[in-house]
Amino acid sequence: MLYIVPTPIGNLKDITLRALEVLQSVDGIICEDTRRTSLLLNHYQINKPLQALNDYNEIKEIPRIIQHLKEGRTLALVSDAGTPLISDPGYKLVRECIKQKIQVDSLPGPSSVITALTLSGLPPDKFMFLGYLPEKPGKRINVLKELSSEITYIVFVAPHKLLRTMESFKEVFGDIEITLAHELTKIHQSVETKTASEWLKTLKKPKGEYVLLFFFQFA
Repeated sequence: MLYIVPTPIGNLKDITLRALEVLQSVDGIICEDTRRTSLLLNHYQINKPLQALNDYNEIKEIPRIIQHLKEGRTLALVSDAGTPLISDPGYKLVRECIKQKIQVDSLPGPSSVITALTLSGLPPDKFMFLGYLPEKPGKRINVLKELSSEITYIVFVAPHKLLRTMESFKEVFGDIEITLAHELTKIHQSVETKTASEWLKTLKKPKGEYVLLFFFQFA
């Protein structure tokens, strides 16, 4: 049995009772970064064997994990923060479990995507999560040009790419309003909306991961 277990995106209190029960009961925990996961487990006094699964070792580790599951072990899959598989490793493992007819269960829990959407003030009835946009400016602009209007879009942005991403938005959509959610659920949480040009003026040295949201209409 494989459990997909969401973990807090910032505030360690944002974990469900069921998630704690599963983490306490499984034979082992699969995670992105053993150091990050250890901080959470130590906080809740949970001591379980940890196994790292990431983009670099998936090919080697998935067959080993599948074998453990076939032997009857119960394992939990977690990410560094939030719901696993959302722009994180793990979907190849889940896909292989389904193929091998190994039972998988996914627990509901924290997600920066939904938290940012509900705080943004943007229309939540239709939204699309784009994950991380392409690194290369040309490909990034092409993706943006293909988007439909009147849908709220949600994007993950690393701090060192934020200003370049803002410039791409301004080039494609004009000086539209963009919402940035930062440090969600933490003490210094901020969710602010400004025009692209205003962000380019005020963002000096971005730090930490950002959730970027926008909504546009064609004239």
